[in-house]
Amino acid sequence: MHRMLGTVSRGVRAPIIRSGDDIVSIVADSLLSASAAENIPVRDRDIVAVTEAVVGRAQGNYATVAQIAADVRAKFPGGEAAVILPILSRNRFSVCLRGIASGLKKMTLMLSYPSDEVGNHLVDLDDLDEAGVNPYTDVLTEEKFRELFGYRKHRFTGVDYIAFYRELITACGCECRVVLANDPRKALDYSKNVINCDIHTRFRTRKLLAAAGAEKIVGFDQILTSPVDGSGYNPDYGLLGSNKATEDSVKLFPRDCAAIVEAIQKKIFMACGRRVEVMVYGDGAFKDPVGKIWELADPVVSPAYTKGLEGQPNELKLKYLADNDYSDLSGEELKAAISGRIREKDANLTGKMVSEGTTPRRLTDLIGSLCDLTSGSGDKGTPIVWISGYFDNYTND
Repeated sequence: MHRMLGTVSRGVRAPIIRSGDDIVSIVADSLLSASAAENIPVRDRDIVAVTEAVVGRAQGNYATVAQIAADVRAKFPGGEAAVILPILSRNRFSVCLRGIASGLKKMTLMLSYPSDEVGNHLVDLDDLDEAGVNPYTDVLTEEKFRELFGYRKHRFTGVDYIAFYRELITACGCECRVVLANDPRKALDYSKNVINCDIHTRFRTRKLLAAAGAEKIVGFDQILTSPVDGSGYNPDYGLLGSNKATEDSVKLFPRDCAAIVEAIQKKIFMACGRRVEVMVYGDGAFKDPVGKIWELADPVVSPAYTKGLEGQPNELKLKYLADNDYSDLSGEELKAAISGRIREKDANLTGKMVSEGTTPRRLTDLIGSLCDLTSGSGDKGTPIVWISGYFDNYTND
């Protein structure tokens, strides 16, 4: 009988991982235990993925509010800066904001609107239209925003982020002014020193600020790029990708992940003779159509992966073939014709009509989204994801 299942994604339960744990052994052993317990064989080119959260935890890659403050204080000895374009998140930004505020004496907080970079809304776009506000050009003071839109709470979290962030800042003894604007250069009307907290637009933001006369620009990815007072660090991403650990600390995005994925791949091969692909994954790259949140607050979907996950899919669109090239065929004859085309397909289908409509994204971004949705972010206890059949196609039995 022909195999009837294609791609299968499974969440694998693992022990609760603590700082100092051997993440390589935990991932490999958890996979092999799941394989034995469920009587599912590991196959070549299966994918084993582990969430960045437990990798960073095993590394002990943490930083406190005080350590963030020390780095900010060293970078801005005058104690004054504009902090611009952060995302609206208690988990992602609140503890970091406390650290920044503790390292400054005076801050202008510039929020983007109607939403932050990843789609958390302060106000609906329709409301801006009704108020005659142009988000591309208009700068709103906190007072003007309140006059126009009042006090707005996030539909999912129930938090008024303007009030929430202001209270965090002032509780740290830092003077605070809040403005809303989308052009980063507007921050220079308030300060020539800038901390830009945006994620995927950060390089353009710094270029614009430098050209407009900023005196000092430090990105969120440039804070804690090396240890400060014994802190964790990330040389590539700094505070980007960090998550709240406690009320006074964050877990940073993991570092040195290439060695980890290669070691996991090797350990699994030595145990069962199967060469799997391995990746570390963070946020997937998908958008919630209701909440409008774009789920990509990490700087990358995958900070490291084995070589077999390079590239992007090279797939034929089956419905195109069925509706066009083989519209006169059906049943086994249609199956045979399409199977033949798959076996003979070009090594690079980019720009070919027969691939139109297939997803033009990197493999690691697609697989990372699948992993993030599989593992969830709550109490499932499955920080490891085991994917079978991802590289199969219609011809594989």
